[in-house]
Amino acid sequence: MTGTETERSAAREAAAGGSAKRAYVQRMFSDIAPSYDMLNRVLSMGVDRSWRREAVRALNWARRRDGLYLDLCAGTLDVSALLASRRGFGGRVLAADFAEPMLRSGRGKGPAGRIFPVVADALTLPVADGSCDGALVAFGIRNVTDLGAALREVLRALSPGSRFVILEFSTPSSSPMRALYHFYFHHVLPMIGRTVSGHPTAYQYLPESVAHFPEGAVLADRMRSAGYVNVSWRPLTMGIAALHVGERA
Repeated sequence: MTGTETERSAAREAAAGGSAKRAYVQRMFSDIAPSYDMLNRVLSMGVDRSWRREAVRALNWARRRDGLYLDLCAGTLDVSALLASRRGFGGRVLAADFAEPMLRSGRGKGPAGRIFPVVADALTLPVADGSCDGALVAFGIRNVTDLGAALREVLRALSPGSRFVILEFSTPSSSPMRALYHFYFHHVLPMIGRTVSGHPTAYQYLPESVAHFPEGAVLADRMRSAGYVNVSWRPLTMGIAALHVGERA
């Protein structure tokens, strides 16, 4: 097996949730950190920004303007910066990600003294029980090795009445849109991503990981099973992405 074939096999195994998923994901995101922001804008044609704004709005941060908020799988701090920059926000954002180069690539985003990056795994967050007034994750929850454990860990960190917002890729329900989406997601996107990032499999992993991730009502049920209440979800942009919201009782 050649080096490229080995990488593709590793990407497929990681996307399916294999034992090597954590190491592959951490290494892959560390490798693509320098080109991550640019590729997000190009590959989503800029619409990812509006999705992130929707996620921040759904967090209902105005309920506790001076609270502590968790940005899970924070990457290059786009969501952290968006939240910390909202007019009237006086709190702090703890930006947790286990790929340190991603956090380093986001340095300088957002107002000074509001964002606190920390290298941490989503399954073992360095926060006390009930210490966070809200949490959100944008396009990162499908990368955890144990979804149920991650949902429970965030719930542990939330204070009563606080929300967890999940923004993640989804699959359109309309047949014509779904066909177009699959062609772009499985053929065009990997080619552009590979060319720009120089990584052989990062943008092969992305669509394959989406295919293995629970969507829509299934993810909502997983959130309820983990202990969240008032769970709701809605599709964004004809179902290309979806927004899930749940609360700690």
